[in-house]
Amino acid sequence: PTGAEDVEFRAALNLGHDARALARVASGGELSRVMLALKTILARLDRVPTLVFDEVDAGIGGRVGLMVGETMRRVAEHHQVFAISHLPQLAARAHHHIQVAKGARAGVTTADVRVLAGDERVREVARMLGGDPESEVSRAHARELLDAATGGAGATAHRVAGGAGAGAPNGSSNGTPPVAGAGESGRKGKRARLTS
Repeated sequence: PTGAEDVEFRAALNLGHDARALARVASGGELSRVMLALKTILARLDRVPTLVFDEVDAGIGGRVGLMVGETMRRVAEHHQVFAISHLPQLAARAHHHIQVAKGARAGVTTADVRVLAGDERVREVARMLGGDPESEVSRAHARELLDAATGGAGATAHRVAGGAGAGAPNGSSNGTPPVAGAGESGRKGKRARLTS
């Protein structure tokens, strides 16, 4: 309000549409993806150590989900990244997988948080894929997604257990842990994920 200029971001979010004010036409997921694009470009210059993306996966899946997951992994080289997601492609790209489950104890709503690693993480990604987490086919697909994120089974075990960031041996280059990922719980109530 004190400057001489007003700035308005405009975007054409769909083919054939004119550019319009981003604040008026973008959904929460689209705003998160625009922020992710900007943070990707400005990652080395930005001094904000931690980024939180909520529903960055809204309205996407498959190959686009993999691309968004890879982009978030690159941003995590320079920032700590938390993303709330229901997409297994994003969860598989996370350096750490955190499951947040809404529950109840003695009539009070709780949020239960667990870090998943190894077979627990494979089962959760398998469940997120919509398969039976106990089925070998579902678990093989989950392992394939997890291995693709790091270049192989050995790299996956190192990154999950050791927490190394992509391209940074001991975490992100700014000294914060690189990424947190999470899975959806099987409990009743709202489900949430933190991934990247």
